Amino acid sequence: MTEFLKKEGKFTYVEAGEGTPIIVLHGLMGALSNFDATFSYLSKKGYKVIIPELPLYSLPLLKTNVKNLAKFIYEFIEFKNLKDVVLLGNSLGGHIALYYIKHYPKDIAALVLTGSSGLYENSMGNNYPRRGDKEFVRNKTRDVFYNPEIATDELVDQVYEVINDRNTLIRTLAIAKSAVRHNMANDLPNMEQPTCLIWGKQDTVTPPEVAEDFHRLLPNSDLYWIDKCGHAAMMETPEEFNRLLEEWLTKRNI
Repeated sequence: MTEFLKKEGKFTYVEAGEGTPIIVLHGLMGALSNFDATFSYLSKKGYKVIIPELPLYSLPLLKTNVKNLAKFIYEFIEFKNLKDVVLLGNSLGGHIALYYIKHYPKDIAALVLTGSSGLYENSMGNNYPRRGDKEFVRNKTRDVFYNPEIATDELVDQVYEVINDRNTLIRTLAIAKSAVRHNMANDLPNMEQPTCLIWGKQDTVTPPEVAEDFHRLLPNSDLYWIDKCGHAAMMETPEEFNRLLEEWLTKRNI
């Protein structure tokens, strides 16, 4: 994916393909590489796929929240002069997409949510991450997936690095608390964009009942399940995730 990396002004992103723009928003502990398979697949299927690097750890602390992350995406879309955008978000990325649509709906043609926050926040369980406790981090990372082997040493090291640095840990907690404050339940019935919900049946971070609530509250949504899959379907079952997403985009003529 690194060969597609671009830096323009304050924006760092990967971009490939031509066609309808799909902007992919990664989660709180996530990275651009979480969507590697989807990026590669859809960019060859008639879509311009763009994954911006979210400024999770570079905004001023008082501005490190869902609101300003959505504003950042608004500025990015304006900078790229994109129209009829599909927003695709996992976890916090889905929450940012929802907040974006609430405030800047005009250029969004469709929405795709997978394991999205916005209704129910359990991303850290009942415990905050402990600095210096790598086994705790390893167990928490494994809990994200149905198959714990997806939580490779490299992935555990990435999460460990984030929470073992005071600067990034403080911002991680600030964003998590912001997500709790910005519950979207009352806003969802007003979001009329076609919405695709792809959910792991074994998601313990945003459990299946969260997907059902999204489906009930969003007036124009379709819900798809993936069995033996946790919170990050695009990482754990990428082929099934991509198949369902492409089928939905085709069905909806997007």
